[in-house]
Amino acid sequence: MTEKTQQLHAQLWNIANTLRGKMDADDFRDYILGFIFYKYLSRKMNLYANEILKPDGIEYKDVEDHPQSEAYLNAIRDEALDKLGYFLLPSELFSELARRGNAGGKHQFILGDLGKVLNHIEQSTMGSESEEDFGNLFEDLDLTSSKLGKTENDKNELIVRVLTHLEEIDFDLENTESDLLGDAYEYLIGKFASGAGKKAGEFYTPQQVSKVLAQLVTTGREKLKSVYDPTCGSGSLLLRVAKEVKEVGAFYGQEMNPTTYNLCRMNMIMHDVHYKRFDIKNEDTLERPQHMEMRFDAIVANPPFSAKWSANPLFMSDNRFRDYGKLAPKSKADFAFVQHMIYQLDDHGTMAVVLPHGVLFRGAAEGQIRKYLIEEKNYLDAVIGLPANIFYGTSIPTCILVLKKKREYDNDVLFIDASQQFEKVKTQNILRGEDIDKIIETYRERKEEDKFSYVADLSEIAENDYNLNIPRYVDTFEEEEPVNLAAVSKGLKELEKDIKETDISIANYCNQLGIDTPF
Repeated sequence: MTEKTQQLHAQLWNIANTLRGKMDADDFRDYILGFIFYKYLSRKMNLYANEILKPDGIEYKDVEDHPQSEAYLNAIRDEALDKLGYFLLPSELFSELARRGNAGGKHQFILGDLGKVLNHIEQSTMGSESEEDFGNLFEDLDLTSSKLGKTENDKNELIVRVLTHLEEIDFDLENTESDLLGDAYEYLIGKFASGAGKKAGEFYTPQQVSKVLAQLVTTGREKLKSVYDPTCGSGSLLLRVAKEVKEVGAFYGQEMNPTTYNLCRMNMIMHDVHYKRFDIKNEDTLERPQHMEMRFDAIVANPPFSAKWSANPLFMSDNRFRDYGKLAPKSKADFAFVQHMIYQLDDHGTMAVVLPHGVLFRGAAEGQIRKYLIEEKNYLDAVIGLPANIFYGTSIPTCILVLKKKREYDNDVLFIDASQQFEKVKTQNILRGEDIDKIIETYRERKEEDKFSYVADLSEIAENDYNLNIPRYVDTFEEEEPVNLAAVSKGLKELEKDIKETDISIANYCNQLGIDTPF
């Protein structure tokens, strides 16, 4: 991490803490990320408009005072809606609001104007191709909330302070080779997740786990036509996949939580993913899937562990579930997500999904689904055990299932036990760089290593009744050193001698004090 990156991270976190004392973590996350996003959109708008106006020798900030302002603004609006997906007037730019908030050397009231600007960003896209991608993006940024302050002036005071601090930071958007701001945005999302407890799992997958999943599904690939995450949260997993290949054609995802759905779309845009290249939907993936007609090159997911779902009997006629004979239980939707992902996977694609360890050995319907995946379809390529306490909000051990429809190695399954490959940082376990490298190298080379990995024939898995519990395949037993009984006996005798000497000393002290001995 460069010094400039560290400095930006520290600056943004300090600004976030300006709001911390006023509200809980979830709320100030939505405000600070929303304001950073607004500044990003403003800066992109200003840079793009200046590029258009350069031949005329005009800067965007001066256009509204130009005699031909209406013609210029109409032309820029049309170009911006296609190129950027939205439009902002010069008077609506972040820098202008921050300037007005500090006009005359003291804080001026801009709360009403700010609300109108945020609404206008969304309204500017209506009727255009980007309308769905920008609709309701700022709905969680409630400027009327009492959490910002008791009075309108209190709210305004706080907002102006935050905007002023943000205005002083250079986002370096002119540097097209840098993703400084996108990485900083990810950093903030991660920081909020680390303090969000159980809720963190709703919107964030730790970066080291994202990296493992991304490298698994991009093995042997330099380009992907598409990548999909059916429980995409803030989009960190999708964006991580893009870092492992030269090019991703399009990003697809679905997220049930409206706030997290907004966060994902912001995250995509902040990483300079053009609005035409991502399609994120706000719906329940299992109950109301939105991309059923599509098949994807790569699929990654960290679904909510053992979530409840309807398991409606009508799903037995759903193409995703009907061939398995049984539905995943109502109280544990883990395999329902697996089945959904397999249905959406391209014939030559790879999927990797994080799940609780229970999916490896639980019986009943889950046992039948697991058997069908292996015996009938032969889709399971690898099982990877991860350390416990690696996810925010839960300490349970987890695993990764890697599945392919057309496997290169179709007579066996690779098992990797990486449960002991971690470093403890405060209360959290993390995968180090060398741990990730070892997992990926073992997967790609499909090699066996004592007490770490094992390649099991399908016949061996069948003998185990399709139970995939990793200790059945990877022997991690450590033989204890033989006990030297003579040394133990000698030690006990010496201890007994010390106890007798201590008892005598205590008895002497008690006699001197004229009290009874305690023994």
